[in-house]
Amino acid sequence: MTRADALALMHEYTASDALRKHMLAIEAAMRAYARQHGEDEEAWGVVGLLHDFDYERFPNEAHAPDHEHPSEGSRILEARGYPEPLRRAILGHASYTGVPRDSLVAKVLFAVDELCGFLVACTLVRPSKSLMDLEVSSVKKKLKDKAFARGVNRDEVRQGAAELGVDLDEHIRFCIEALRPVERDLGLGAGA
Repeated sequence: MTRADALALMHEYTASDALRKHMLAIEAAMRAYARQHGEDEEAWGVVGLLHDFDYERFPNEAHAPDHEHPSEGSRILEARGYPEPLRRAILGHASYTGVPRDSLVAKVLFAVDELCGFLVACTLVRPSKSLMDLEVSSVKKKLKDKAFARGVNRDEVRQGAAELGVDLDEHIRFCIEALRPVERDLGLGAGA
């Protein structure tokens, strides 16, 4: 599946601009980690683009392990010939599926998902609305504020870095740098 195919599928299933931007953010972080690890940047980027594509149509408030998001999305991807290891990574980003994160791509997806959402939230409350001046110390301070961005699971932010085997500060820095080049696509920066 090419990036163009993945974008078309994402747009077909996702109307929400905010959710589309979230998937673009995850794509950028996945591509950056793929480059760092010498992995297939295109494949990892597509994983990021598609990890939540089914979320609007198949919300999973009950956190059912085998239907609705992300299981329905995985079935759609399987029907389109999407490789099983990449589908497993998408399934594993939702802990409630019980699918182990037993590959690097799966660990990275889990590690960047909640964190990138939190980084965007941190950026939106800055006067500049830009990632260019966002610092790790500011992010860590906001992580301690339980009233800020309540929907972000802080335990999963920490767990993601731990599963990846990286220091949390380094992981935050890496993701900030990965998102900076695409900040305009995320609705951030000048004119946001």
